Amino acid sequence: MLAKLQRIDTNCIHIPSSTKTSTSSVVSVSQPPNKPQPIKKLPNGGVKKRLNRVYKKPHEPKTHQKHDLCSTQNGFSKYPDGENNSCSSRVEKNRGSLGGNVVAKKTHAKCSTKWLRYGGFIPAILEALETVADLDVALGPWEKRLGNKERTIVLKEQSSWERALEIFEWFKREGCYELNVIHYNVMLRTLGRARKWSLVESLWDEMGKMNIVPENSTYGTLIDVYSKGGLKDEALRWLEVMAEQGMEPDEVTMGTVVQTHKKAGEFEKAEQFFQKWCLGKSLEDDGETSIQTISISINGYAKRHVSLSSYTYNNLIDTYGKAGKLKEASETFARMLKDGVVPNTVTFNTMIHVCGNQGRLEEVASLIHKMEELQCSPDARTYSILIAIHAKYDDIEMAANYFKKMKEASLEPDLVGYRTLLRAFSIRHMVGEAEDLIKEFDEQGLEIDEFTQSSVTRMFIEAGMLDKSWLWFNRFHLRRNMSSDCYSANIDAFGERGHVLEAQRIFMSCLEDRTPSVLEFNVMIKAYGINKEYAKACQLFDSMEKCNVVPDKCSYNTLIQMLASADLPHLAVLYVRKMQEAGFVSDCSPYCAVISSYVKLGQLERAEGVFSEMVGLNVPPDVVVYGVLVNAFADIGSVKQALKYVNAMKEACITINTVICKSLIKLYTKVGYLKEAEETYKMIQSFESDPDVYSSNCMIDLYSERCMVNQAERIFGYLKRKGHANEFSYAMMLCMYKKLMRFEEASRIAQKMKELGLLSELLSYNHVLWLYASAGRYNEAVRTFKEMIESSIQPDDYTFKPLGVVLTKCGVPEQAVSNLEITRRKNALSGLQAWVIVGKFLTDGKKDVIVGATSNASVSKFPPQVVGHQFLVLTSNLQLILLQESQSEAVRITIVMVEVNS
Repeated sequence: MLAKLQRIDTNCIHIPSSTKTSTSSVVSVSQPPNKPQPIKKLPNGGVKKRLNRVYKKPHEPKTHQKHDLCSTQNGFSKYPDGENNSCSSRVEKNRGSLGGNVVAKKTHAKCSTKWLRYGGFIPAILEALETVADLDVALGPWEKRLGNKERTIVLKEQSSWERALEIFEWFKREGCYELNVIHYNVMLRTLGRARKWSLVESLWDEMGKMNIVPENSTYGTLIDVYSKGGLKDEALRWLEVMAEQGMEPDEVTMGTVVQTHKKAGEFEKAEQFFQKWCLGKSLEDDGETSIQTISISINGYAKRHVSLSSYTYNNLIDTYGKAGKLKEASETFARMLKDGVVPNTVTFNTMIHVCGNQGRLEEVASLIHKMEELQCSPDARTYSILIAIHAKYDDIEMAANYFKKMKEASLEPDLVGYRTLLRAFSIRHMVGEAEDLIKEFDEQGLEIDEFTQSSVTRMFIEAGMLDKSWLWFNRFHLRRNMSSDCYSANIDAFGERGHVLEAQRIFMSCLEDRTPSVLEFNVMIKAYGINKEYAKACQLFDSMEKCNVVPDKCSYNTLIQMLASADLPHLAVLYVRKMQEAGFVSDCSPYCAVISSYVKLGQLERAEGVFSEMVGLNVPPDVVVYGVLVNAFADIGSVKQALKYVNAMKEACITINTVICKSLIKLYTKVGYLKEAEETYKMIQSFESDPDVYSSNCMIDLYSERCMVNQAERIFGYLKRKGHANEFSYAMMLCMYKKLMRFEEASRIAQKMKELGLLSELLSYNHVLWLYASAGRYNEAVRTFKEMIESSIQPDDYTFKPLGVVLTKCGVPEQAVSNLEITRRKNALSGLQAWVIVGKFLTDGKKDVIVGATSNASVSKFPPQVVGHQFLVLTSNLQLILLQESQSEAVRITIVMVEVNS
């Protein structure tokens, strides 16, 4: 719609003639729809008018026309005698001798105090216009005394756009009044604020016809009203027209444009516009400006000699803050101080809000200190922001302190402040403080909103105060105005904490009060699921239609996910089919839940059956479903079935992701397919620069099995550099070195595992035990076994084999070792105790030698050299005999018998 000024067709808009002629025409001001319509440009650059055509009425006597205009169009009720009932005591009217022209004889106006600031006769005029419908009567006494300034004030002070337009038309009809651009600006603002866009455009066209040239402020007014009216694009088009006329926005208009972009979330555009304005560039100028600039800058951008107001600074700070640009906001604030512009409360509130939202609490404290320095008193909003910020970052003590300071400053906390603090108390389970604040709510007559109500309910529940939580719910329930959201929040609060009976009571209370919505059903189904009452959840779902409630997508998904997670896929699949019939299946996620549940139970045939059913119903599978099936067949080592679904993915043009690749590497490792595993590992490297630990460990496993040392060491080195090497990584490397009889490297790995705390799994302990047994490091083997038992790790059959090797190598008869193993198999507890006792003696630091004996008799045949030493003898009948030196000069041997057999 916007374009250069053009002449308007006089056939379209009729400018009424003076009322002093014998006949006159009246402008019909029909209200256009409030819904704004887009502004359209005409091909010739003109403005397309949306205003209803102004038409001429049939000629009627002047008095009748005025009576009709005032009574029907402007809502002023006139009596037959020509007097307005609302002001009959103030204005006396006499009818002229020639037919009833009404003139003002005398006024007794008590002028409103809001108009006294104007002085002179302006207050009386405004009072007359407010009380007298007939403009000839209201303005008659001052008809010759109304100058441009007075007419501007009269138009500006009208609270009704209809009245303002009527006065504006009266000025034009009288013919003796000059209407300049300022008057048109006032009317453009008045009509724009009322969102009468057709009238705004008509007035713009009229300006062109009357050769009234728009000023900078005219465009600023249009940009402002269209922006505030929610018509961003139209506001910016007016900016383009302004640029075409060679005019540059002033600071106010610049601020309006910045605000327009900010409201639309276009923070970058807002900043760019401000930058161009600072540099003196027009909207269409992307090159260098010819305007001389000086080296005063905001955020690095030079600006001209323009003294920015605090409003502009505040606007910019808020724009940067909402864009998350704390640095730029702070720099703008610093420039404001440097330029000598004193920040006001709005400035500080904006800066505190910006810093607080990003957790810069130290800067918030600094801003508060700066406010005190500048003697800028905090207002209620300042305190509300501070309360919200400190509550958000868990400094509830400081939030409560600001709440107290607010009241000490005789500032009444607003409802938002009260609610913020009460929610903060309730979230942190500060029951006493919350209850005290609730009392203040009640004393002040403040309403607790439903969100806060449910937060307090949760507080009482989590504090174990079920009785209070129920009374709290009942307080709001009995008012009979709780919404579905509030009922469902309370049901959820009880249900999530396992109080399903209380949740059920709330649900029943809702049923008694009114018909519940689908929300209450959904959270009640969820509550049954959390408490594993799956039959009740199904029953409640099935009863929804009886209550005239139709299950929605959330209802189905909640129940299906619940049943699938509970290993009840045979029930879940029934509801998936119902969901399909109801038309709520928009993707494969409900089917995926059922398939995953069947896979978890090992029922792969049924999982594949559901997959086939899904595909048959034209529900396309996604990468997640394929991933579940590929992984399922990878777990059982079925290469054929796994690759079947991989190929199906490729046919469906679904890109293989890292999850699928990991499943394939697991499969190839399980079946020993090195080449395929290497190709898949390279594929993972192409997806992400750092392959995951699991895939890398699989490759180490494959390489170590084949003793491919260089390849294994390369991946192991990569994992160590990234800090990702885990217990399995080290264990696989240890196995490879042990297999190659490289005991020194293997021992270093074992020692490193102990230092890093990576020796914690049974498999790792077994590998280390075999290493020490194979390397002949028997003491380390026995100590490792002792550490394993002390760590409460239960050994398996594989654990005792290296220990048996150690005992045999130490001279213990093979029969004795065999008997130990037989005892363990017969009675796991007694057998383990026997091994532990053996281990205890083997790790005793006083022993020099371990001797095995075949019978008790051989014990006494030790040579004299044993004096000063201690020996352990394990007989074939599982008797542990401790030989200990005597304290006498003679060589005597004390035999301590320890029975270890059951």
